[in-house]
Amino acid sequence: MQRRTLVKGAALGGLALLGGGFWALPGGPRPAAVSLEGALAVLGTLQGMTLRSLEGWSPSEVFNHCAQSIEYSMEGYPALKPAWFRHSLGPAAFAVFSARGAMRHPLDEAIPGAAPLLEPASQAQALERLQVAFERFAAYGGELQPHFAYGALDHGEYARAHVLHLYNHLSLIRPA
Repeated sequence: MQRRTLVKGAALGGLALLGGGFWALPGGPRPAAVSLEGALAVLGTLQGMTLRSLEGWSPSEVFNHCAQSIEYSMEGYPALKPAWFRHSLGPAAFAVFSARGAMRHPLDEAIPGAAPLLEPASQAQALERLQVAFERFAAYGGELQPHFAYGALDHGEYARAHVLHLYNHLSLIRPA
């Protein structure tokens, strides 16, 4: 009986934590604005601008990181979180982000096993890499690879994840 009470308590605590996390997320763009086309339009406004980061990675590192995530969704992530995570906590976190229309995650945390964020080094080329990755993803009809944390996502879910991911990172990017 005590073990059952402990399991129920842990489950209720987890639900409360997820519910609290839902309300703690930034407002971000509303779901209607969360689209590949919208993301490409936002990126288009950044072309030719000199940008700075309020903290953490440089704009070129941010653009390379977001491009990596999109590329890995088609090619496969270099490392995955354990299966139990990709079938429980990861999808639950994505569901919260998706419902809220905004993502919050550590903005200086590399994708597990990913290459360093050094290439391309220039802001303009890194921005172009990201735009090409979004365009390639939009046209992609092949099988998508499991997300390293969220697990299996369909094209629409992945598109939403990529756009929310980008918008979260852009929260620290400003014109110089």
